[in-house]
Order: sequence, then structure tokens, then C-alpha cells
Amino acid sequence: MTSSRPSAKSSPPRARAPRPPGAGRLSLAVVVLCSTGSALAALALPAALGVTLDELISTRRVPRSGLLLCAALTAAEVVLDAIVALVGGTTTARLTARLRTRVLERLIRAEPRHGAETAPGDLTTRLTANAAEAAAVPVTAANAAAVVLLPLGAAAALLAVDPWSALALLLGAPAFVLLLRALIRRTADVSADYQREQALIATRLTETLDGIDTVRAAHTATREHARITAPLTALAVHGHRVWEIQGRAVGGSAVLLPLLTILVLAVAGLRMSSGAISVGDLFAVSRYAVLAVGLGALTGALAAISRGRTAARRLQPLLDLPPVPHRSLALPPGGPGTVELRGVGVVRDGRQVLREVSLTVPGGASIAVVGRSGSGKSTLAAVAGRLTDPDSGTVTLDGVPLDGVDPVRLRDEVAYAFARPALLGDTVGDTIALGASTPPPDRVRAAAEAASADGFVALLPLGYRTPLERAPLSGGECQRLGLARAFAHAGRLLILDDATSSLDTVTEAQVQRALARRAGAGTRIVVAHRVSSAAEADRVVWLEDGAVRAVGRHHDLWSDPSYRAVFHPPDDTGSPRDVRDEPDENDANGTGGTEHPAAPGPSPRPDGSPA
Repeated sequence: MTSSRPSAKSSPPRARAPRPPGAGRLSLAVVVLCSTGSALAALALPAALGVTLDELISTRRVPRSGLLLCAALTAAEVVLDAIVALVGGTTTARLTARLRTRVLERLIRAEPRHGAETAPGDLTTRLTANAAEAAAVPVTAANAAAVVLLPLGAAAALLAVDPWSALALLLGAPAFVLLLRALIRRTADVSADYQREQALIATRLTETLDGIDTVRAAHTATREHARITAPLTALAVHGHRVWEIQGRAVGGSAVLLPLLTILVLAVAGLRMSSGAISVGDLFAVSRYAVLAVGLGALTGALAAISRGRTAARRLQPLLDLPPVPHRSLALPPGGPGTVELRGVGVVRDGRQVLREVSLTVPGGASIAVVGRSGSGKSTLAAVAGRLTDPDSGTVTLDGVPLDGVDPVRLRDEVAYAFARPALLGDTVGDTIALGASTPPPDRVRAAAEAASADGFVALLPLGYRTPLERAPLSGGECQRLGLARAFAHAGRLLILDDATSSLDTVTEAQVQRALARRAGAGTRIVVAHRVSSAAEADRVVWLEDGAVRAVGRHHDLWSDPSYRAVFHPPDDTGSPRDVRDEPDENDANGTGGTEHPAAPGPSPRPDGSPA
């Protein structure tokens, strides 16, 4: 399976506002039409009031038609503004949900390593705060069009009523344009810094919550609190800068705009005293002057758009993630699950993780993948089931290249279990049944029995219907649920990536018997750290520095001291030490278990039993 990697782009991704589909575009059209209608009503109202006032002065009678027109224009402005607020709010909420869904879909459809390139806390910040700010841009822009129309239309109307008053207004226009330009540019820079600090705080908080037991055991809560809150100082600085920029813009507007209004009214007053314009015209000029200097309302909208575009730039790398390619090839029905790797190479972060790995796993056989930490075991397991693509070489399942198989159909044929499984779903039964397809309840229960999980599930308050938040689980119990999920969805290939590391030896033996009962029914690839797991496999693949050092039976490889050293890391003196399979003592008290080095003693036999 040869895959090409896109070259890294030197320029930052171009920010794009979320493109609303179908109903979203219709809602934006409603916002534009209603906000424009409200602006036109607001523009027509001063002229109508001026004409009505002149008629009242000249005839000394109440002009009913003029009053009705003014009332209608006022009511239209209020109603249209209410529609804009309602439709704009719901549209922004829907665009936010769609944008978050698009980002999640991109993450899910891409290789897992792409999602891992972004820290969980940073990813959370992008999916929450950044997505909301970016999704608000279309509605804000739709409203901004009317906000621009109002002062420009007022300036045009002012020009029609009295050109001299309009000329007085235009004297201050260049200064205000420069004020808005500086606001936009500085807000974008400061918003980017603010969002980066937000992401850093979220990342550190997520890391600490993920390792809260370690923090408690080490008694470093105070230190972690200081580490998490350290960026708050920089965040406050950037936040103050945002408000300072906006405050200066508002302050400048507060000084400039009233001066312009006073200047316009002074010119209009002189024009009326000379008889050039009427009292109604003066009233209209005063209203249009207020509307024309309403360009100050643009400051909030422009700042929001600037922040939204900055947030969109943070989301764009996630939206640009390439999906896992496929050609919709079909696996042969009833295939035995033969896996072949030919010249597979994998490079991660500039390091060669796998080197020219060529391997054939016969259908129905079981292999154990062993090696020291960093030898590429988990990467080989990920490549074998196409959780990731190799940078060179090919991988086939029953003769079909994995990059040609539809990912959904492939998940029906390949099941995984991990050392730290993610338990998703509402109930314990749901997390076992979670997969590309939903197995029936009897299969879920049989899978739990095979993974030695049925016993502790039966003790839960509602059994398999127990909500996950009401099911306190140890590390070993979580692994057993992950194994049960893999057993429930096992097709022609089952891959266990260190999925029994937290099990005690008795439970692991029960799981090994369940795997043995699958002999011939499907292929098993087991990333093994224990002697017993390697001893149970038909063949052992021994990795060293990303390359296959040897393939053979565990009993035959055991005569090589270097192979034995894989299971018995050297101590401080350089002599091999014994690592026994310790019982999961913590599995019963709810803290989880792991393997621990035992006191020095005789090495176990090649079959994994004590000497």
C-alpha cells in the first residue's frame, strides 16, 4: 500500500468562513433582506418626519397620512429588527453545530496520527470557542451590510436635503476610516495571541486531569495548579490589549462623531436662518447626521469578524486533513484473513519507525509481535489493520490492498483492542456493542464472557444496562470491556495492541483460551510484552529498531539471549533481571493494574511458567 504524503505548506492556511448549505443560505438571505429593510425604513423615517413637521407648521393641522406613514415605518423597523435577531441567532447556532460536525468528521475520516498532532486541550478549544467565533462570521457579515448601508444612505439623503451640511460631514470621514482600519488590523493580531493562550491553558488542564492519579500520588497539585494558571498572566495581557484597542476606537469615535454632528447641525442651523432650508429639513438633517455618524456601530461588527477570521485560521488545518483514500474494492467473501506486508516503511516525525518490513501471516494463525520499547510494535499493528498508512510498501488482506477497501467495510472485518480503550456509549452494553455494525445482545454477552468481563458486569447495579458514569471500573476491567468489544466485532482479523497488560495472570489465561478457541476462525495479531502471550502464539515476530530481526516459534527463539532480554530488561548493572507476570492486585480495589518487576530470581521457562 503505497501512499503519497502532501508536502508541508510554508504559508499559513487561508481563513474561510463556514459555507452554509441550503437552509443556512436561505436564513442568511432572510437576515440580509430584513436588516436591509430595517435600514431602509430607518432612512425613510427622518424624511417622512420632516415633511410631516413642515405640513403641520404650514397648515396648523395634524397630517394624519404623514403620522400613519411615520408609525408604519417605525413598526416595520422594530419588527424587522426582531426577525433579524431571531433568525440570526438560530442561524449562528446551526452554523456552529455544522462547523463542529465538519471538523469532527474530518478528524474521524483522517488517519488517527493526524488528530494526535493537535493536543486534546487545544482541540477542545478549537471545537468550542473557535468554532463558535468562526461560525458567527456569516451572520455578522450579513448584518454588517445593513450597518454600512445605514450611514452611507444617511449621508446620501443628507446630500439631497442640504449639500452644505453633507460637505461638513464629509470633512471628518478620512479620520474615521483610518480609525476603523487600525481597529481591524490590530484586533486580528491580538485575537490570535489570545486564542493561543486559551489553547495552552486547555491543553495543560486536560493533561493534568488525564493524569490526576499521578498528581495525587506525587502530591504536586499546587505545582500543577501553578503550571496550568501560568498562561493566565499572558491571557490577561492579551485580553486587556483587545479591550484597549476597542476602547481607543470607541473613545476616538466618541470624540470625533459628536464633533461632526455639532458641525453639521451648526451648518444646517445657519442654512435655515438664511431661509435655504425649512424647519422640517433641519429636523431631517439632524436625524440623518446621527445616522451618518453611526459608522461607530461598525467597530463591534468589524472586531467580531476579525476575531472570527482568526478563529477560522485555527480551524482550517483540521478542515484540510485528507481523508483516508480508498477505491471501494471488495474483500473476497469468507476469506481466511491472510495478512501480507511487503517492504513496508513508516516515517514519523522524521524518524524511521518501520524499515522494509516484509511479513506474511497465514489466515487463521496467531502471531505475537515482540520487541523493546520503540521498536515499532504498535505501528506495525496499526499498519496491519489500516489505522495508518505506510509511507512505502504494500499491505494486503486476503490479497486485496487495504488502501482499496472501503473503510466502513474494512472495520467489519478488522477488530482492535488497545491497552487503554476508550469506553464510548451510554451504557456498559453500548460500549461493547460500539462498532461499524451493532451485534445482537446474545453476541455482546458471549463476547463479555470470552473477555472474562461478564462476571463483574453482572455485579453492576443494572448489569449491561448500567450507565458508564455509574460503573466504577479498574484498569483491568476497562481492558476487559475493550477486549469484549473486539471479540463482539471480530471478523477475519483481530488485533490486540498490548490489550492484556492490566490483566492478572489468571484472567489473561482465560483470555488466551478464548483466543485459542478462535483458531482457524480468524487471524490474530497480538502485540505482546509478556512471555506467556508470546508462548501461546503460533509464530513470533521479533522487531528491533523498526526491522524484523527474526520470525519463529517462541520456544526456538528463547535460546537467543537477546530475545530473552526483550522480556527481561537489564538492571542498573547491565545484568538481565526477571520480570514476572504479577497478579493485578489493584484490579480488585478499583485502581487498575500493571506489570511490576519482581525480586531477582530464576528466569521463567520458555512457555512462560515459573522455573
